[in-house]
Amino acid sequence: MRPFKILGVQQIAVGGESKEKLKKFWVDTLGLQNIGSFRSEKENVDEDILQMGKGPYAVEVDIMEPVDPNKSPRVNDPKLNHIGLWVDDIHKAVEWLTAQGVRFTPGGIRKGAGGHEVTFIHPKGNEEFPLSAEGVLVELVQAPKEVIEALG
Repeated sequence: MRPFKILGVQQIAVGGESKEKLKKFWVDTLGLQNIGSFRSEKENVDEDILQMGKGPYAVEVDIMEPVDPNKSPRVNDPKLNHIGLWVDDIHKAVEWLTAQGVRFTPGGIRKGAGGHEVTFIHPKGNEEFPLSAEGVLVELVQAPKEVIEALG
């Protein structure tokens, strides 16, 4: 029995060469609200955090450009960088998924740009941990109490 539950989509992250071009589409054209920003030299990312919906039903769209386009990771390649999923217990999820052979990226569980605990499932499996989302980077995000109550 799986000791955790995936509750819903928390975010999608879109990368590009220019946040300004992404902003023109997502904010100016579609009307999403800019609720924050995050910059990390270590992760080579400069992002704006956009939101659609409200409260526990809100979904983020993170628009990202690399701090240095000549360094890795390249947050603009692929353009759909990753999807984030709300999980009701990130620690149980990581423990159980690891035991099933799911490969995680280095860094473990840590505080993400939105202030929640996060971890990433590697887009490719390897010999030791063969399970992955087959080319898609997946972020697991610890859902806060109000999201668990609304979506659980």
